[in-house]
Amino acid sequence: MALTKADLIERIQSNNDLTKKQSTDIVEATIGIIKDTLEDEEDVLISGFGKFCVKEKAPRRYRNPATGSEMELWGRRVVTFRCSAKLREKING
Repeated sequence: MALTKADLIERIQSNNDLTKKQSTDIVEATIGIIKDTLEDEEDVLISGFGKFCVKEKAPRRYRNPATGSEMELWGRRVVTFRCSAKLREKING
């Protein structure tokens, strides 16, 4: 099961004796900072967790399997995540 934003807010609230409003503000502010940083095409590095990067994808041609016609997929930016070595070790045991 995935960890949702609501779950994250609840865990922060219960682990730190905060109100739900305070926990929500913390989560929203953190996510907002990450979004703004990625919008500016800067990397977000969280030590011990990983690195979020914005990568440029070049335009490419592809074929529609239903019709067989060729089309071009436009260039775009995507967010990638690379976990830290510490996190990878913890996940893999």
